[in-house]
Amino acid sequence: MRTFAASGYVGSSRNAVSLNPGVRSGRLILLLACLYPLSFPTMAQAVRVIDGDTLEIAGVIYRLHGIDTPEKHQHCNAPDNGSWPCGKAATNKLTALINGQSVICLGNKRDRYQRVIAVCYRGSINLNAEMVRTGHAWAYRRYSLDYLPQEQEARVNHLGIWQEATQTAQELRSGLRGHIVKQPSEGCVIKGNISANGRIYHTPASSWYRRTKINQGKGERWFCTEFEARAAGWRAAHWS
Repeated sequence: MRTFAASGYVGSSRNAVSLNPGVRSGRLILLLACLYPLSFPTMAQAVRVIDGDTLEIAGVIYRLHGIDTPEKHQHCNAPDNGSWPCGKAATNKLTALINGQSVICLGNKRDRYQRVIAVCYRGSINLNAEMVRTGHAWAYRRYSLDYLPQEQEARVNHLGIWQEATQTAQELRSGLRGHIVKQPSEGCVIKGNISANGRIYHTPASSWYRRTKINQGKGERWFCTEFEARAAGWRAAHWS
């Protein structure tokens, strides 16, 4: 039995389209259009970018095959000993790549969350490959080796997540289950907290210092000096 999605094809293994990005994307899409006329893409206004490796088209949620982008609120290390919002940047990059144009997603499997695992294209651009090539995603070796060349290119050029050694999204997820990040080094005792009130740092003199826990999964971090905290975008707690 075959089923068709409005923007992509989900079918039996006998009729499934290979996810190998080595196939020339233009020919692949043309072939698919001929074989499966119902799999033409929906217009881009129907595309909702959920995060850097997940999108929704016409009610179908697609997880980009073979790549892993930073978690939505993840911060990555920067060369100046600071950090940058790599998770937000990945979401913005995927949105920019789609650029208000049509998208087609090709896949034949679902993950445990019932998302279609797919290679998605905007015209002839392989969105999966481009996210890795520009340094906004890791090649997800746990499931695929398809995008190792693009990852190597980004790594050599120190693009995006390769600017500085940083925690991968997979490592972050593994440590999120109640894990509180320990103080990174002696003397760095200022807590950079993120709450509904924004990015606030607490010195040991703060009345909330002991009650404030640092969770790297939210992008929180430790600082060695108040100057460093302010330079990274945090402000002092009013009661410090």
